[in-house]
Amino acid sequence: MKLLAFTLITMLAMLQYDLWVGEGSLASAWQLERAIETQQQENARLQTRNDTLAAEVQDLKGGLAAIEERARSELGMAKEQETFIQVIDDSKIK
Repeated sequence: MKLLAFTLITMLAMLQYDLWVGEGSLASAWQLERAIETQQQENARLQTRNDTLAAEVQDLKGGLAAIEERARSELGMAKEQETFIQVIDDSKIK
């Protein structure tokens, strides 16, 4: 009878070990859930960035206003009969 009880307790301990420590344990499942949450947040951030870039591409393909805005802001271009003035802040030079 003692041998049967010892065998059952040993089997229960082995099953509990796998549940808490082994491969596929609760700890590893919780870690995977956290990794999934992190990846979903990263995917959402990248999707927002992709949507913004897609909208910008559509603006550049569809109209001249976006191209003109980019030429003015990034290249410092001006239209005919306009004067381009650049103001330099002396406090930031030092």
